[in-house]
Amino acid sequence: MSFNFLLDMNVSAEWIPILTAAGHTAIRWSQLGPVDAEDTEVMTWARTNSSIVFTNDLDFSQLLALTNATSPSVVLLRDQDVLPNDRSGQVVQAIRQAETELESGALLVIETHRSRIRILPLRG
Repeated sequence: MSFNFLLDMNVSAEWIPILTAAGHTAIRWSQLGPVDAEDTEVMTWARTNSSIVFTNDLDFSQLLALTNATSPSVVLLRDQDVLPNDRSGQVVQAIRQAETELESGALLVIETHRSRIRILPLRG
């Protein structure tokens, strides 16, 4: 399954070739809108354009929870180092394992040694 990823400004553009090599499309928000755009604008664009937000900003999961949104899906990297370096394989594998959920609407949290998924809308 192939996804369209929208990289938030706080995630390095170095992820674009990693996601592309895994068969996905990826673009960084700076190519689409103002770098100081509100997170809600990024989320709206992702929802309208059937994209998954790729970020390490907890505000996106909070927005999902506060709005009971069913989309867009969000991939949230949680670690001190969010550059691809040694994590790219783990991230690509976690996305592959969560394909069905991401397609339907989910929050995929990828930590150093594990990943977890929550189906949208987020409740409780």
